[in-house]
Amino acid sequence: MSKFIFLLCVTAFTGFNAVSQNINWVTFEEAIQLQQKEPKKIMMDAYTNWCGPCKMLDKNTFQNKDVANYVNEHFYAVKFNAEGNEEINYNGQKFSNPNYDPAKANRRNSPHELSRYFQIQAYPTIVFLDEKANLIFPLKGYKTPAQIELYLKMFKKDDHKSIDTQEKFNEYYKAFKAEFKS
Repeated sequence: MSKFIFLLCVTAFTGFNAVSQNINWVTFEEAIQLQQKEPKKIMMDAYTNWCGPCKMLDKNTFQNKDVANYVNEHFYAVKFNAEGNEEINYNGQKFSNPNYDPAKANRRNSPHELSRYFQIQAYPTIVFLDEKANLIFPLKGYKTPAQIELYLKMFKKDDHKSIDTQEKFNEYYKAFKAEFKS
């Protein structure tokens, strides 16, 4: 009987964790195809296997219920290994990682050609693309739910189009009221 109760508690606890919201990740090419049917912006998580802050972003930010719900509703979310060996077709070009070394799969490797194209210079970088898959902005570094909320909402609402100076961004930042819970 005690084994049954233990199993029931473990199942209930595990089930409770499974209820937490997850982002609906798709491949980059799937996101492009989905844009053809229903235009949405793309949020691409450019990560590497060895990057500690990338893992923190996954755990602390992308598993946050408010972040996941907002991203799922308003964006196509893409996970992109910025040092991986996946071949990607984008804008009539093929992007790959010709210098990829499989022996370095879990440590520093050669950057993917798409990483260079999207100006990814640090990991993690969250790349935002418009409804036609054109680059809006590569956001460098780890972000908390409250920090990423500003960018998610700014790009979703196209507010970035009227922010053309650091001074205007600072005003936008000061006026922004975060609603996501950490």
